[in-house]
Amino acid sequence: MKIFFLFTFSTFFWSPFEQAAASVHYDKILTHSRIRARDQGQNVCALQQVMGTKKKYFSTCRNWYQGAICGKKATVLYECCPGYMKMDGMRGCPAVAPIDHVYGTLGIVGATSTQHYSDISKLRGELEGRGSFTFFAPSSEAWEQLNSEIHRNLIDNVNIELYSALHHHMVNKRMLTKDLKNGMTLVSMYNDQKLLINHYPNGVVTVNCARVIYGNQIATNGVVHVIDRVLTAVGNTIQDFIEVEDDLSSLRAAAITSDVLDILGKPGHYTLFAPTNEAFERLPRGLLERIMGDKVASEALVKFHILNTLQCSEAITGGAAYETLEGNTVEVGCDGESLTVNGVKMVKRKDIVTSNGVIHLIDEVLIPDSAKQVTELGGAQQTTFTDLMIQLGLASSLRPEGQYTLLVPLNGAFSDDTLRMDQRRLKTILQNHIINVKVGLNELYNGQELETIGGKLLRVFLYRTAVCIENSCMVRGSKEGRNGFIHILRQIINPAEKTLHEMLRNDKRFSVFLSLVKAADLDDVLSQPGKWTLFVPTNDAFKGLTDDDKDILIRDKNALRNILLYHLTQGVFIGSGFEPGVTNILKTIQGGKLYLKTVNDTLLINELKSRESDLMATNGVIHVIDKLLYPADLPVGNDQLLTILKKLIKYIQIKFVRGSAFKEIPLTFYKINIIESNVQPIIRKEDPSITQLTKLIEGEPEFKIVREGETITKVIHGEPIIKTYTKIIDGRPVEVTEKKVTEERIIQGPEIKYTRITAGGSDNEEKLKKLLEDAPVRKEQPTRRTQGGTARRRTRLAYP
Repeated sequence: MKIFFLFTFSTFFWSPFEQAAASVHYDKILTHSRIRARDQGQNVCALQQVMGTKKKYFSTCRNWYQGAICGKKATVLYECCPGYMKMDGMRGCPAVAPIDHVYGTLGIVGATSTQHYSDISKLRGELEGRGSFTFFAPSSEAWEQLNSEIHRNLIDNVNIELYSALHHHMVNKRMLTKDLKNGMTLVSMYNDQKLLINHYPNGVVTVNCARVIYGNQIATNGVVHVIDRVLTAVGNTIQDFIEVEDDLSSLRAAAITSDVLDILGKPGHYTLFAPTNEAFERLPRGLLERIMGDKVASEALVKFHILNTLQCSEAITGGAAYETLEGNTVEVGCDGESLTVNGVKMVKRKDIVTSNGVIHLIDEVLIPDSAKQVTELGGAQQTTFTDLMIQLGLASSLRPEGQYTLLVPLNGAFSDDTLRMDQRRLKTILQNHIINVKVGLNELYNGQELETIGGKLLRVFLYRTAVCIENSCMVRGSKEGRNGFIHILRQIINPAEKTLHEMLRNDKRFSVFLSLVKAADLDDVLSQPGKWTLFVPTNDAFKGLTDDDKDILIRDKNALRNILLYHLTQGVFIGSGFEPGVTNILKTIQGGKLYLKTVNDTLLINELKSRESDLMATNGVIHVIDKLLYPADLPVGNDQLLTILKKLIKYIQIKFVRGSAFKEIPLTFYKINIIESNVQPIIRKEDPSITQLTKLIEGEPEFKIVREGETITKVIHGEPIIKTYTKIIDGRPVEVTEKKVTEERIIQGPEIKYTRITAGGSDNEEKLKKLLEDAPVRKEQPTRRTQGGTARRRTRLAYP
């Protein structure tokens, strides 16, 4: 009795060191089952049984709390944990199960059919004798489910066939579940046949895809694990099976064409989802021919059906993503007794076990993105764009061997008005969503410019949790196809056409704000190239403002600039680029802070709603508001100004500190560049001592002041500007580097005004003279036209 106790104790109550070493999935799940059933008494385990079946599981936390397995409701059962048994009149399972030889243990665990067949096949003597065995014993239900013809053949020849089949379930050493490692191959006692072991994270242990439903029943001469099916001999590889299976001839042809078939003949632990011939026949002929004619695409297609892990159907109790040999993942799950792939019931036959893996026959062909053309990558939420591409002839213009990036708006971005547009205009809109190079998500960077096939340059803006292209930000779902990328956008892209100043000038809603901008000498800030975010109040924000009030504001230029520049920030901030519900703090040019966040797709600025956001300009973005913004911590020291501001601003309490003055804001926050270039000057003399030179560049005449025989400039030399961008030449992307040598004219303070003169005339003479008096003189040779028409270098004013 003492020896029995010591043996039992050593088997079930390992030392802490042994328990740590044996901390594998099956044992962990079993421990959790004990914890869940601790209120039921000692050594009780909680199981889940799928309703309508006899399947029982020691469940994972996810299945337990969902109350379901494979999408089917599961009831909770409480049973004695393996190795324990009940005692009359006592709660729980306080007694250790009796220990016996393997043959006797088969009866203890309820594998009575296996016990009976062991008896009639003359295997009983071996199971009762000396040795150390592991017996994977089919349950009585497993024998009932065995193919009737196979079952009959075994019973008809018990001394050879049945005896050999039972030996195939045995290993000549004791292996507890902790010893059954994932990917292990054991040698059975029949003809050294392989037994493929898998030990999954959800606690399921399989042998040749048969699930261990009751494990670790110790015997005096080994251990018994009850399994849910009868094992059959495994000899062929996956390649061997494909080569002889008539229903897989199309897959065989594809695997040979792509040089993948040989992989499936090598040692490993693969899972093949094998499409039948019928599945291939359902594909559009043109699609299949294109893929089969492209070795890269056909290789991707076949590899997309292969996992580098062995996934038996009995181990799948919920959905999970598995990486394929192609590199992308497939979602493998279950729906009751059926396996699903990417959420679709398509498995016709499962668990065809081979020596290097398992095969599941499916009735659909899985086509990976990498085998698709870029126009085929759109999903159900992008059908409007893809349908328009076909209708307008753009899809057919994208060559299979080309390289493209499609910026695809969601279906909801296309309003009825947009869809009713003239087709030529609609085609132009779509062309501005097609890039003639292949640009992946991880290749995009802030400030990048992408040229569309429509000739527009689109700017990229990167934020903490968003990537935006012009006014539209991306949503999840970027994909890479055979000839390009697709990125999903929330809105239709509206490429910028005008500057901030031009947009204000062309919209009557902003006339009051624009007049104040002009009075504060801030026109140039909004006219020149730059990266700004401007919060523009509509005329409604100035209701109640009289002409006298406006004059008072204009006379106090410091106050006016402080108010206006509180509406301007450095950088382009797209409303949908902000993380929803999170406050973003922006520092304004005035120095104060703006607090921005998006709630229900609405942009809030200092808790004021933007009535219209993300109006793109070539030098920034406009967000429309109907209130004048004012920094809450900025005091007013003038009674008249306080009265005016109180008329306009009622959503905050404006501070009044008598005598306080607004700080002076110099216009040093932006600069004017003078870029040297070779041009042909046009000279028109206005005066014997003053010559004005103009040259029309990009539609705007600019000027330079010269005396007879010399050029006068006031400059600070800057570093060369090197700009690199991608240009399409003969259909191929080429990196182009452009170098500009710059000189900068810096406006030092508000007392210095820069006046841009765009045409000649006597009214500009005084301004020209003023510039001549202030500027240091640097002598140069007069600009002349040389023989042959070659132009000498001139200097022009330009802006970043």
